[in-house]
Amino acid sequence: MANQVGLTSYGAYIPRLRLSRKAAAEANAWFNPGLMGLGKGERAMANWDEDSVTMASEAARDCLKGIEPSSVDHLSFASTTMPFTDRQNAGILAMALELSEDLASSDVTSSMRAGTSALLSGLNAIASGAATSALVAAADKRKARAASTHELHFGDAGAAVLLGTDNVIAAFLGSHSVSVDFIDHFRGEGEEFDYNWEERWIRDEGYANIVPRAVNAALEIAGVKGEEITHFILPGTLRGVQQKAAAKCGINAEAICDHLAANVGDTGTGHALLMLAHTLETAKPGEKILVASFGQGCDALVFEATDAIADFTSRAGVSGCLANRKAETNYMKFLGFNGLIELEKGMRGEKDNKTALTANYRKRDMLYSLVGGKCTKCGTAQFPRSRICVGPNCGEVDSQEPYSFADKPASILSWSADFLTYSMDPPQHYGMVTFEGGGRFLADFTDVDPGTVDSGMEVRMVFRIKDFDEKRGFRRYFWKAIPIVT
Repeated sequence: MANQVGLTSYGAYIPRLRLSRKAAAEANAWFNPGLMGLGKGERAMANWDEDSVTMASEAARDCLKGIEPSSVDHLSFASTTMPFTDRQNAGILAMALELSEDLASSDVTSSMRAGTSALLSGLNAIASGAATSALVAAADKRKARAASTHELHFGDAGAAVLLGTDNVIAAFLGSHSVSVDFIDHFRGEGEEFDYNWEERWIRDEGYANIVPRAVNAALEIAGVKGEEITHFILPGTLRGVQQKAAAKCGINAEAICDHLAANVGDTGTGHALLMLAHTLETAKPGEKILVASFGQGCDALVFEATDAIADFTSRAGVSGCLANRKAETNYMKFLGFNGLIELEKGMRGEKDNKTALTANYRKRDMLYSLVGGKCTKCGTAQFPRSRICVGPNCGEVDSQEPYSFADKPASILSWSADFLTYSMDPPQHYGMVTFEGGGRFLADFTDVDPGTVDSGMEVRMVFRIKDFDEKRGFRRYFWKAIPIVT
């Protein structure tokens, strides 16, 4: 329907590593025996080279499958674990996705409902005509102290939605927000971990009072009754909060969506969008979806699935990510990947990772978008782009146009597994990657199962952390290859 504002696509990313809660609880049982009661299921665990930006980029790539990135003219990135305090993180994300530089972009942070706040901002931009295609991405990689309940409750993931007026799969019907400085937890400046208050008070005074207030107002604005809601999305790991909120709003208990606590965990700012993406995978035309997010108040948004959702090209989405998992029982690896223990790097790990910011800017399309070149005379593709074509029978000067390799099918030509090179996850795997249609370069591998890599294997390129400049607090990003094990 023309001029109908709503969701036009969605995507999700959950890291393949899943930490066994039982393994974590057993490792800390000597200190906190009560954790054994929470030692069921698993939580999503990011690799050492993943953060909120890289997870958001994977979710957004899933969301933008088959969609021209340059069509996006509005970007919001929500997270409470931004890698940079004073550098726009959405700008890094935009480069990784090859979005146009003629783009309105913003970081949204400081609350667990930042994801839905960013979603509302995007919807308002579309409705006002300020944007025609708005991408909203959210992700968190939150730290928790060892032997804490939050270490078991948290999870790492990202989600993204695309908004517009063409080919809308879920129409936006209305919303309401409540802003209350209700402090269930906080993280002060310079602190690594959240400080949390008493759970019963959060449940009875926070969720039970604030969420129904926002939800009932949103239902009234949307002209929808509680019993008409087919899918009720409310993140939260406190027992019974979804059921109590639904009962106070006249929403049937059967409408309460799986909050993914058993096998993913609470993923922070992106969790409402992650649950929304999961719901859209099975939503049918006419079904009404209510998304609520709690954090210093509450955002509540109402959507209705349209006929277009029946023909929507499926994404990997949450279901695909849940299927692509690797069990992790090494609790020490989890601590190491999250910087909760100091590992001996050895002399090979001692180097100055100072980044030349001028070169970083000049080569930004190569470093952040994996853009090389393709000769307009002979058609040879190469990475990196250079003034002289590498075609054996060409050698033309200044003949190359930008050519993106990020989504090109690729395979391993040769490889090595190196135990001498310092790596957070030894051995360090790397090798020569060749792309379909031409082009090759030496790439680091990530998410590798040792012993499974071989020449000829297909790989998928992903945007990850290259290394850290711990002296200056800078992290460098680049593209790595993930071997696809069949």
